[in-house]
Amino acid sequence: MRVGVLGVGRIGAFHARALGGIEAVEGVVVADVDHGRAEAFAAQAGVEAAGLDKVYGLVDAVVIAAPTAVHVELLRRAADAGLPILCEKPIALDPRIARDVVGYVEARGAGLQVGFQRRFDPMYVAAREAVRAGTLGTVTRVHAVSVDRRPPPPEFVPTSGGIYRDTHIHDFDIVPWVTGVPIVEVTAIGANRGAAVFAENDDVDVSAVLFRLADGTLGTAHAGRDHEAGYDVRLEVAGTDGTHACGGVTEGDFLTRFGDAYRAELAAFVSMAAGRTPSPCPGPAALAAQAVAEACVVSRREGRTVCVG
Repeated sequence: MRVGVLGVGRIGAFHARALGGIEAVEGVVVADVDHGRAEAFAAQAGVEAAGLDKVYGLVDAVVIAAPTAVHVELLRRAADAGLPILCEKPIALDPRIARDVVGYVEARGAGLQVGFQRRFDPMYVAAREAVRAGTLGTVTRVHAVSVDRRPPPPEFVPTSGGIYRDTHIHDFDIVPWVTGVPIVEVTAIGANRGAAVFAENDDVDVSAVLFRLADGTLGTAHAGRDHEAGYDVRLEVAGTDGTHACGGVTEGDFLTRFGDAYRAELAAFVSMAAGRTPSPCPGPAALAAQAVAEACVVSRREGRTVCVG
């Protein structure tokens, strides 16, 4: 098949190169709102470039790696073309709009996979299997950490959606995926310990969330935007019979830590697009993680515990 990659920023460029290493992919076509940038990348990477108005007719599936602000438009156009879609998270910053576009894609029969790459990391897969096998006994607590090595560019912050929608949302997806139990209640607090741009945009650069799962299990999630010592992403699941720990501090960034997971995610998408397997992260799962993030936004602003609705 031929796969289109919409957006050739850092993650889009990674996806385009990684797709070229998948046997079932015979061609990659990149497109970007800045067509010159798409052409320059295509020449460097040995792939094809096309305009955003033409790419849908040239490919069999699309990967949306453009900024969040244009996800909805690109999702609708891909769905109208009947193409399977892998869309980076979040689908949209407004949860109502996100729900609407997921319904739009489903109504047109276009398969949708949302980009939560931790589901494809061997450590997290092993944690999920340990819980499912009962080797940890009854799960009693969960702890998640998601800390970037360096802050994002200042111009990204106003459009990021904030730390809960941009960073913690990975925790809010992986915890239910590993434990098999949804998050139903959150208490979120935050602090500003670094660049002023976060506070200027009603955001925080350090966060802590206490959450409750539907079965009563308690957990915590910590996130941060600046940790020069390394990219720190971890998960610990403890039960009555044992503890399973994932990850730790690594040099580099998210592409260094999760490069193989991204490749596995793309391979799973190609399999889904070919009709061989169902979506490993469908739209409703992404909406569930976003609902937790939205509850955290309310909790921090209003200083109270919030039920996830």
